[in-house]
Amino acid sequence: MNAIDLLITRQSTPQLIAPSPDKTDLELILTAGMRVPDHAGLLPFHFTVVQNEGLTKLSDIFVQAIKPSTTDQAKLDKTAKMPFRAPLIVVVSTQYQRHDKVPKHEQLITAGCCVHAMQMASVALGYGAMWRTGDLSLNDHVKHALSIDLHEDIVGFLYIGTQAKSLPLKPTKLYDDRVSYL
Repeated sequence: MNAIDLLITRQSTPQLIAPSPDKTDLELILTAGMRVPDHAGLLPFHFTVVQNEGLTKLSDIFVQAIKPSTTDQAKLDKTAKMPFRAPLIVVVSTQYQRHDKVPKHEQLITAGCCVHAMQMASVALGYGAMWRTGDLSLNDHVKHALSIDLHEDIVGFLYIGTQAKSLPLKPTKLYDDRVSYL
């Protein structure tokens, strides 16, 4: 698959199973995340790799995060299963740097580009990937448990693994009403 085909056929893969990327492939995926546009080279991001017993730890973190707001056992059970939707997760968070010319929002975009680049690298290597966010990405308990400072943002949970089943290609979204020319 060439680069253009990769970009114009990109879609998320929600059902992921083992195998996940091996050490060499994971290094390539992380390296792709390091190649994103980064004004002033601030590296305003951090990657937390979650796999094996880490998935169980993340499950416990998620459940503890929602316990103060629910006693609904079905919701607790569903939350506990979330990390097991893939054999590997890369949590991408910000590490904002003070800089006169690079505002916080630009650094957030850079971290978001990391998630996208790593998702594309995963697909290029033959894996499926799904970028997820949601309430848990905003949760202070989750941040604290993952050693992420509370003033930082979790930009996404990038789930990576092998596609459980082949998916039909989603229709291409048309850009006609999203473009203007000056």
